[in-house]
Amino acid sequence: MTATSSHRPRVLAIAEAANPEWVSVPLVGWSMAQALRDVADVHLVTQVRNRDAILRAGLIEGRDFTAIDSEAVARPLWAVAEKLRMGEGKGWTTLQAFNALMYPWFEHLVWKRFGQQIKAGDFDIVHRITPLSPTISSPIARKIDRAGVPFIVGPLNGGVPWPKHFDAERRAEKEWLSYLRDAYKHLPGRDRALKHTSTIVVGSRHTQSEIPERYQDKTVYIPENGIDPTRFNRTARPTGDVLKACFVGRLVPYKGADMLIAAAADLLRSGRMTLDIIGDGPMLGQLVEQAASLECQTGLTFHKWIPHAEVQSILSQSHILSFPSIREFGGGVVLEAMALGVVPVIVDYAGPGELVTSETGFKVPCGNRDAIIAAFRETLTRLSDNPRSLAPLARNAKARVDDYFLWSRKAEQMREVYDWTLDMKRSEKPDIFRAKISPFAATMP
Repeated sequence: MTATSSHRPRVLAIAEAANPEWVSVPLVGWSMAQALRDVADVHLVTQVRNRDAILRAGLIEGRDFTAIDSEAVARPLWAVAEKLRMGEGKGWTTLQAFNALMYPWFEHLVWKRFGQQIKAGDFDIVHRITPLSPTISSPIARKIDRAGVPFIVGPLNGGVPWPKHFDAERRAEKEWLSYLRDAYKHLPGRDRALKHTSTIVVGSRHTQSEIPERYQDKTVYIPENGIDPTRFNRTARPTGDVLKACFVGRLVPYKGADMLIAAAADLLRSGRMTLDIIGDGPMLGQLVEQAASLECQTGLTFHKWIPHAEVQSILSQSHILSFPSIREFGGGVVLEAMALGVVPVIVDYAGPGELVTSETGFKVPCGNRDAIIAAFRETLTRLSDNPRSLAPLARNAKARVDDYFLWSRKAEQMREVYDWTLDMKRSEKPDIFRAKISPFAATMP
């Protein structure tokens, strides 16, 4: 890695979605932008819908951030998208397609507001943090490049293919447009934007593989999710000799809670394991009926939706996060469990498969339903023989998060990207897993 410069770069951070009171992409956008303030002079530009929450968080409008009002285009298109997605929490690809139609207007307004400052050299870097989707291009990339200012995008992530054995789940999620998703690669604006982007931060190896070969030298791998230690500040302390497992997530087909119940049924009936299922969704009734039919209700608790603080409380009493989801872009819940010292048991596919190592958890192959159930059953049975043996992996999991995935660490990683970009890439490309990153404060004058 390059030695980090003592100069604090001036960064215009574009995060159309950045909200401290929401979850998913808006929380990632907010968390990254805020963390970067420790390593750079950041001015956040976001969409007006985030304004009030950002003001409540203590930022000063005009000095710390600017809210762009693109509602004239965004509001009617979002209304149509919500109707077409056919259900709350479904049709993610449909939403992204409409976002691709809305977003260029937002960037047009960003350039209208900040174009002259960018041309005047008021910013050392323009960094588009969100949208995270690699399908959404940046029409202002060319203008920023012509102004002689480096343009960075990312972390980009998304579009993980549906496993071939789970087409029924794909249809249940109303993911009709996912069959046509690769069409975005042929849109003329995509190649132009990549050509004029200085550095492409990719949040997953899959996303990196979708970047054309001629631009691979611009890519840097940094997983998108991070951990706020003020939100995850407990240490898991499960007691007793019974394996305590927890599932956290929406109760929808691709999350795999039904596969988990099938895999754990024998252990639940025999009292060798308990299972807390935290989350709500359209499959709740089906899952309750499944548990009754398998006669494994004893030791199985459905908590439905509960406040975040209570999620942490229950999760921190568990030995393992049992999470057989078959399609996760980032896998934030896996990092959250690891941050508490809870050992993840996951399907080795996409985001979770990149976050978990053999020293921090257990990965089962992504086969068909029967294969995943059998692999989870075998793993859970083995772990139930001696739950206390999980302690070393729990410590490793927490240490891995502390070393690489706290938001403060991710700001350091992004600062490495800034320095590499500003150095015209004459130094070695940043690789966050090549060596443990030292605290940034130690490099400050």
